[in-house]
Amino acid sequence: MQINDLKIVLKVAELRSITAAATQLDMQVAAASAAVKRVERTLGIELFVRTTRSLRLSSAGERYLPQCEQALQMLEQAKRNVKEGLDVIDGELRISMSSDLGRNRVLPWLDEFMDAYPSVSLRTSVSDSNVDFYRDSIDMALRYGSPGEANVFGFKLCNVPRLLCAAPSYLEKYGVPSHPKDLKGHNALLFQLQNILHDVWEFDDGQNKHKVKVSGNRASDDAELVRRWCAAGKGIAAKSALDMSGDLLEGKVVPLMEDYPPISSELWLVFPSRQSITPAARLLREMLKDKCEALLNQLVEQDIIKSSRLS
Repeated sequence: MQINDLKIVLKVAELRSITAAATQLDMQVAAASAAVKRVERTLGIELFVRTTRSLRLSSAGERYLPQCEQALQMLEQAKRNVKEGLDVIDGELRISMSSDLGRNRVLPWLDEFMDAYPSVSLRTSVSDSNVDFYRDSIDMALRYGSPGEANVFGFKLCNVPRLLCAAPSYLEKYGVPSHPKDLKGHNALLFQLQNILHDVWEFDDGQNKHKVKVSGNRASDDAELVRRWCAAGKGIAAKSALDMSGDLLEGKVVPLMEDYPPISSELWLVFPSRQSITPAARLLREMLKDKCEALLNQLVEQDIIKSSRLS
């Protein structure tokens, strides 16, 4: 009996579908079906009850597969323990990340990581929607905001100040806002996700919070496009300091209303299970943490953000 066949069977049991399991495992449906049949033939039992419309575990499958899963987890842990003892860093990293941070900051860091560890392979998913670990074939997700799901393992990398930004060309033409209420006279560049338009911006002056409903003539579900519009002088954007770091350091945009900063966020690396936290994943986590902290400290050194906003 092949271990890979058992992994396919477990994925079929999880998704209750051979087709869905094959899609997530990036393989042919016929190959996944053949793997299930090989395991059943070896055991001499049927693990699934199949109908034309559904698939469910048989009573034998309900008894066998939990123990099978535990056995595979023990084998994976033993393999990781051996590799850690030998300082072997390899395997595939499947990471999801947001569009702007991912394309413009994280991808070069991943190149650097893979140069240091050539036995590591990489698969990336770039999206501003939160990944569904039960649907998508992902080992980790780099995302803003603490995880809200149960049974996931999250590691906070850093606090991330949000900034109100605009290009000098826009400010020369339309003026510089000094208070949240002034934003009603400006063109806001808006982020939209799953048909929800994020047009209420919240600010904190240290004593009071201010909520302002803004409006503008441009909105996108791609956070990178919002940043590009901002740098091109099309309006004002409320964005992560990490996302805007390149444009800020190059002077393409400037921070606004520093006495009324937008509510800060956090950057987290989230895993669906402990089994996903491989030696390579742990090293990547530490590198991402170091890179983000160094970039934020650079913004502090250039007087773009205040050091107090990092704590």
